[in-house]
Amino acid sequence: MTTPTTDPLHGVTLEQILNALVEHYEWSGLAERIDIRCFKSDPSIKSSLTFLRKTPWAREKVERLYTKLHRSKGW
Repeated sequence: MTTPTTDPLHGVTLEQILNALVEHYEWSGLAERIDIRCFKSDPSIKSSLTFLRKTPWAREKVERLYTKLHRSKGW
């Protein structure tokens, strides 16, 4: 029997994380919280995923924001 994990990132893809953040904050709110050009200038899921997969520091910021949102919402 496996113990359930408390890690909010466990089993969640980067695309799911980004979609949840965009749904909650919208692109403008996301750009205010994380200063990344791909969130400000003609944002799209595809271009943002490409950037985040290649840029570890940016991905960490997105994952931290998702974790914070996850805990505040009690998902």
